[in-house]
Amino acid sequence: MPKGSEELTAARKEEIITACEKLYKTMSFKDITIKEIGNATTFTRTSIYNYFQTKEEIFLALLQREYELWIRRLKQIQAEHERMTGAEFADALAHSLEERKNLLKIMSMNHYDMEGNSRIERLIEFKVVYGQSLTEVRNCLDQFFPEMTVQDKQDFIFSFFPFMFGIYPYTVVTEKQKKAMAQAKVNYVYMSIYEITYAEVKKLLGVTRME
Repeated sequence: MPKGSEELTAARKEEIITACEKLYKTMSFKDITIKEIGNATTFTRTSIYNYFQTKEEIFLALLQREYELWIRRLKQIQAEHERMTGAEFADALAHSLEERKNLLKIMSMNHYDMEGNSRIERLIEFKVVYGQSLTEVRNCLDQFFPEMTVQDKQDFIFSFFPFMFGIYPYTVVTEKQKKAMAQAKVNYVYMSIYEITYAEVKKLLGVTRME
C-alpha cells in the first residue's frame, strides 16, 4: 500500500486510468461510464470523483500518459542515434507511433468535448505534456537535420501533428466500413500505421525514393 497521501493519490489515479484503458480495448468511448470504470477498480465508484470529475477527464489523463510514453520513446531515439538519414528517422518515428496505437485512437476522438468537459487544472497538466511532445520532435529535427531552417522545422511540426489526428481512422477500418467502401466502389488503399506514417514523414523531409 502506498505511503503518504500524495503517493496514494497518484496510485489511485493510475488505477483509474488503467481501468479506463482496459475497458477502451473492447468498448467505445460513449459506452464507457464512470460506473463501468469504478467497477474495474479496487475501491468504490464514488471514490473516483475525488480524483476525476468526469469521464472526459479520465480519458484526457489516459491521453496524457500515452503522450508521456511517446516522449520517452522519442528521447530514446535521440540517445541511441547520433545521426540518422531522413529515411531512417521516418522509420523510427513511424515505429514509435505504431507502438502507441492507443494514443492515436484517443486522438481521433472529439478533443473539443474531451477538453471542454475537463477542469482547467487537468487541461493545463495535459497541455504541458503535449507541449513536451512538440519539443521532443523538434529536438529530433535539431539533432538529425541541422541543415533544416527554423521555418523548415516549424513547417514539419505544424504539418505532422495535425496529420497524427487522422492516422487511426485511416488505418483501423472495421469490416462494416470495408463493406461500405466496396459497395460504394471507393478505390481505397489500406495502409498500416507504420506505412502511412513512414510515407508522410519522408514526404515532409523531402526524402526521395532513391535515398
